Amino acid sequence: MILVTGGAGFIGGNFVLDWLSNPNAEGIVNLDKLTYAGNLATLDPLKANSHYVFIHGDIGDKELVTKLLKEHQPRAIVNFAAESHVDRSIHGPAEFVQTNIMGTFNLLECAREYWGGLDAAAKKAFRFHHVSTDEVYGSLSATDPAFTETNPYEPNSPYSASKAASDHLVRAWFHTYGFPVVTTNCSNNYGPYHFPEKLIPLVILNALNGKPLPIYGDGQQVRDWLYVGDHCAAIREVLEKGKLGETYNIGGWNEKANIDVVKTICCILDELKPRADGKTYAEQITFVQDRPGHDRRYAIDASKLERELGWRPTETFDTGIRKTIQWYLDNPAWIEGVVSGSYRDWLQKQYN
Repeated sequence: MILVTGGAGFIGGNFVLDWLSNPNAEGIVNLDKLTYAGNLATLDPLKANSHYVFIHGDIGDKELVTKLLKEHQPRAIVNFAAESHVDRSIHGPAEFVQTNIMGTFNLLECAREYWGGLDAAAKKAFRFHHVSTDEVYGSLSATDPAFTETNPYEPNSPYSASKAASDHLVRAWFHTYGFPVVTTNCSNNYGPYHFPEKLIPLVILNALNGKPLPIYGDGQQVRDWLYVGDHCAAIREVLEKGKLGETYNIGGWNEKANIDVVKTICCILDELKPRADGKTYAEQITFVQDRPGHDRRYAIDASKLERELGWRPTETFDTGIRKTIQWYLDNPAWIEGVVSGSYRDWLQKQYN
């Protein structure tokens, strides 16, 4: 059994589904608070799976986490639980501090106490895998080399600052207490089950609904895009073979400007589901005021992960984005369940 936190979110949900797609895999206890981006519909395929247990709760709840660890005796914890959207952190940073910093602290302390009570063999086998982001490293210029694991932390948003703090806690628990941790910092994920406030699902759904495709500033912000299935595979590798106390960057080797991402989506939609009027979806592109403190470029150097553990992504951006668009075309019921009134209110507030 392993304990996954935040397993009803985008990346966590994909990880849970991917892990349990192997009939011989260990079971999963999924602890999720079910905030706005937590969606149990993502996990509907597991309703009858006897190797899966869902618990509605908060990683900041010491009594609950202690109880789960004692009851289920996991051999590993994979921590996805986090408030994760930069725009939301600008409007309301308090939740990010509470979940990403204090929640991680509580989870670490509960896990350390549990780990300390294990027998020698179980103690040696135990792992705490902390899932983080490349945004902790700050922003790059167009000519800077990509982020490596030795880059200094320079977070520029409340979200990235809170994640940087959680990374520092995890590192300190290893060096101070010998607690067996690994940390991964990933680039921008995309793929199925993505909550439609992020760029790629937002553009896909707005395009299909005849709405403007909002692009911040000049659209030249560059990100390294990582298909979520590749991310899940990398996490499995690090959980199994990663060196304790180490950090591994996970990237897709796919740097793209936001405007180019949007134009690519429009071209594929023109092919797969043409507009009724015969025009291109690119005509819906609309430039909006840039957000405060918008980082210009992120880029991940994932060569350490390839060199030490032999992992490299299997999807190019072209193959991954096509799979993603097709998934959204094929799953209208999931989309309809997500697009609630509160979600529409958020979009109006953010992109008005």
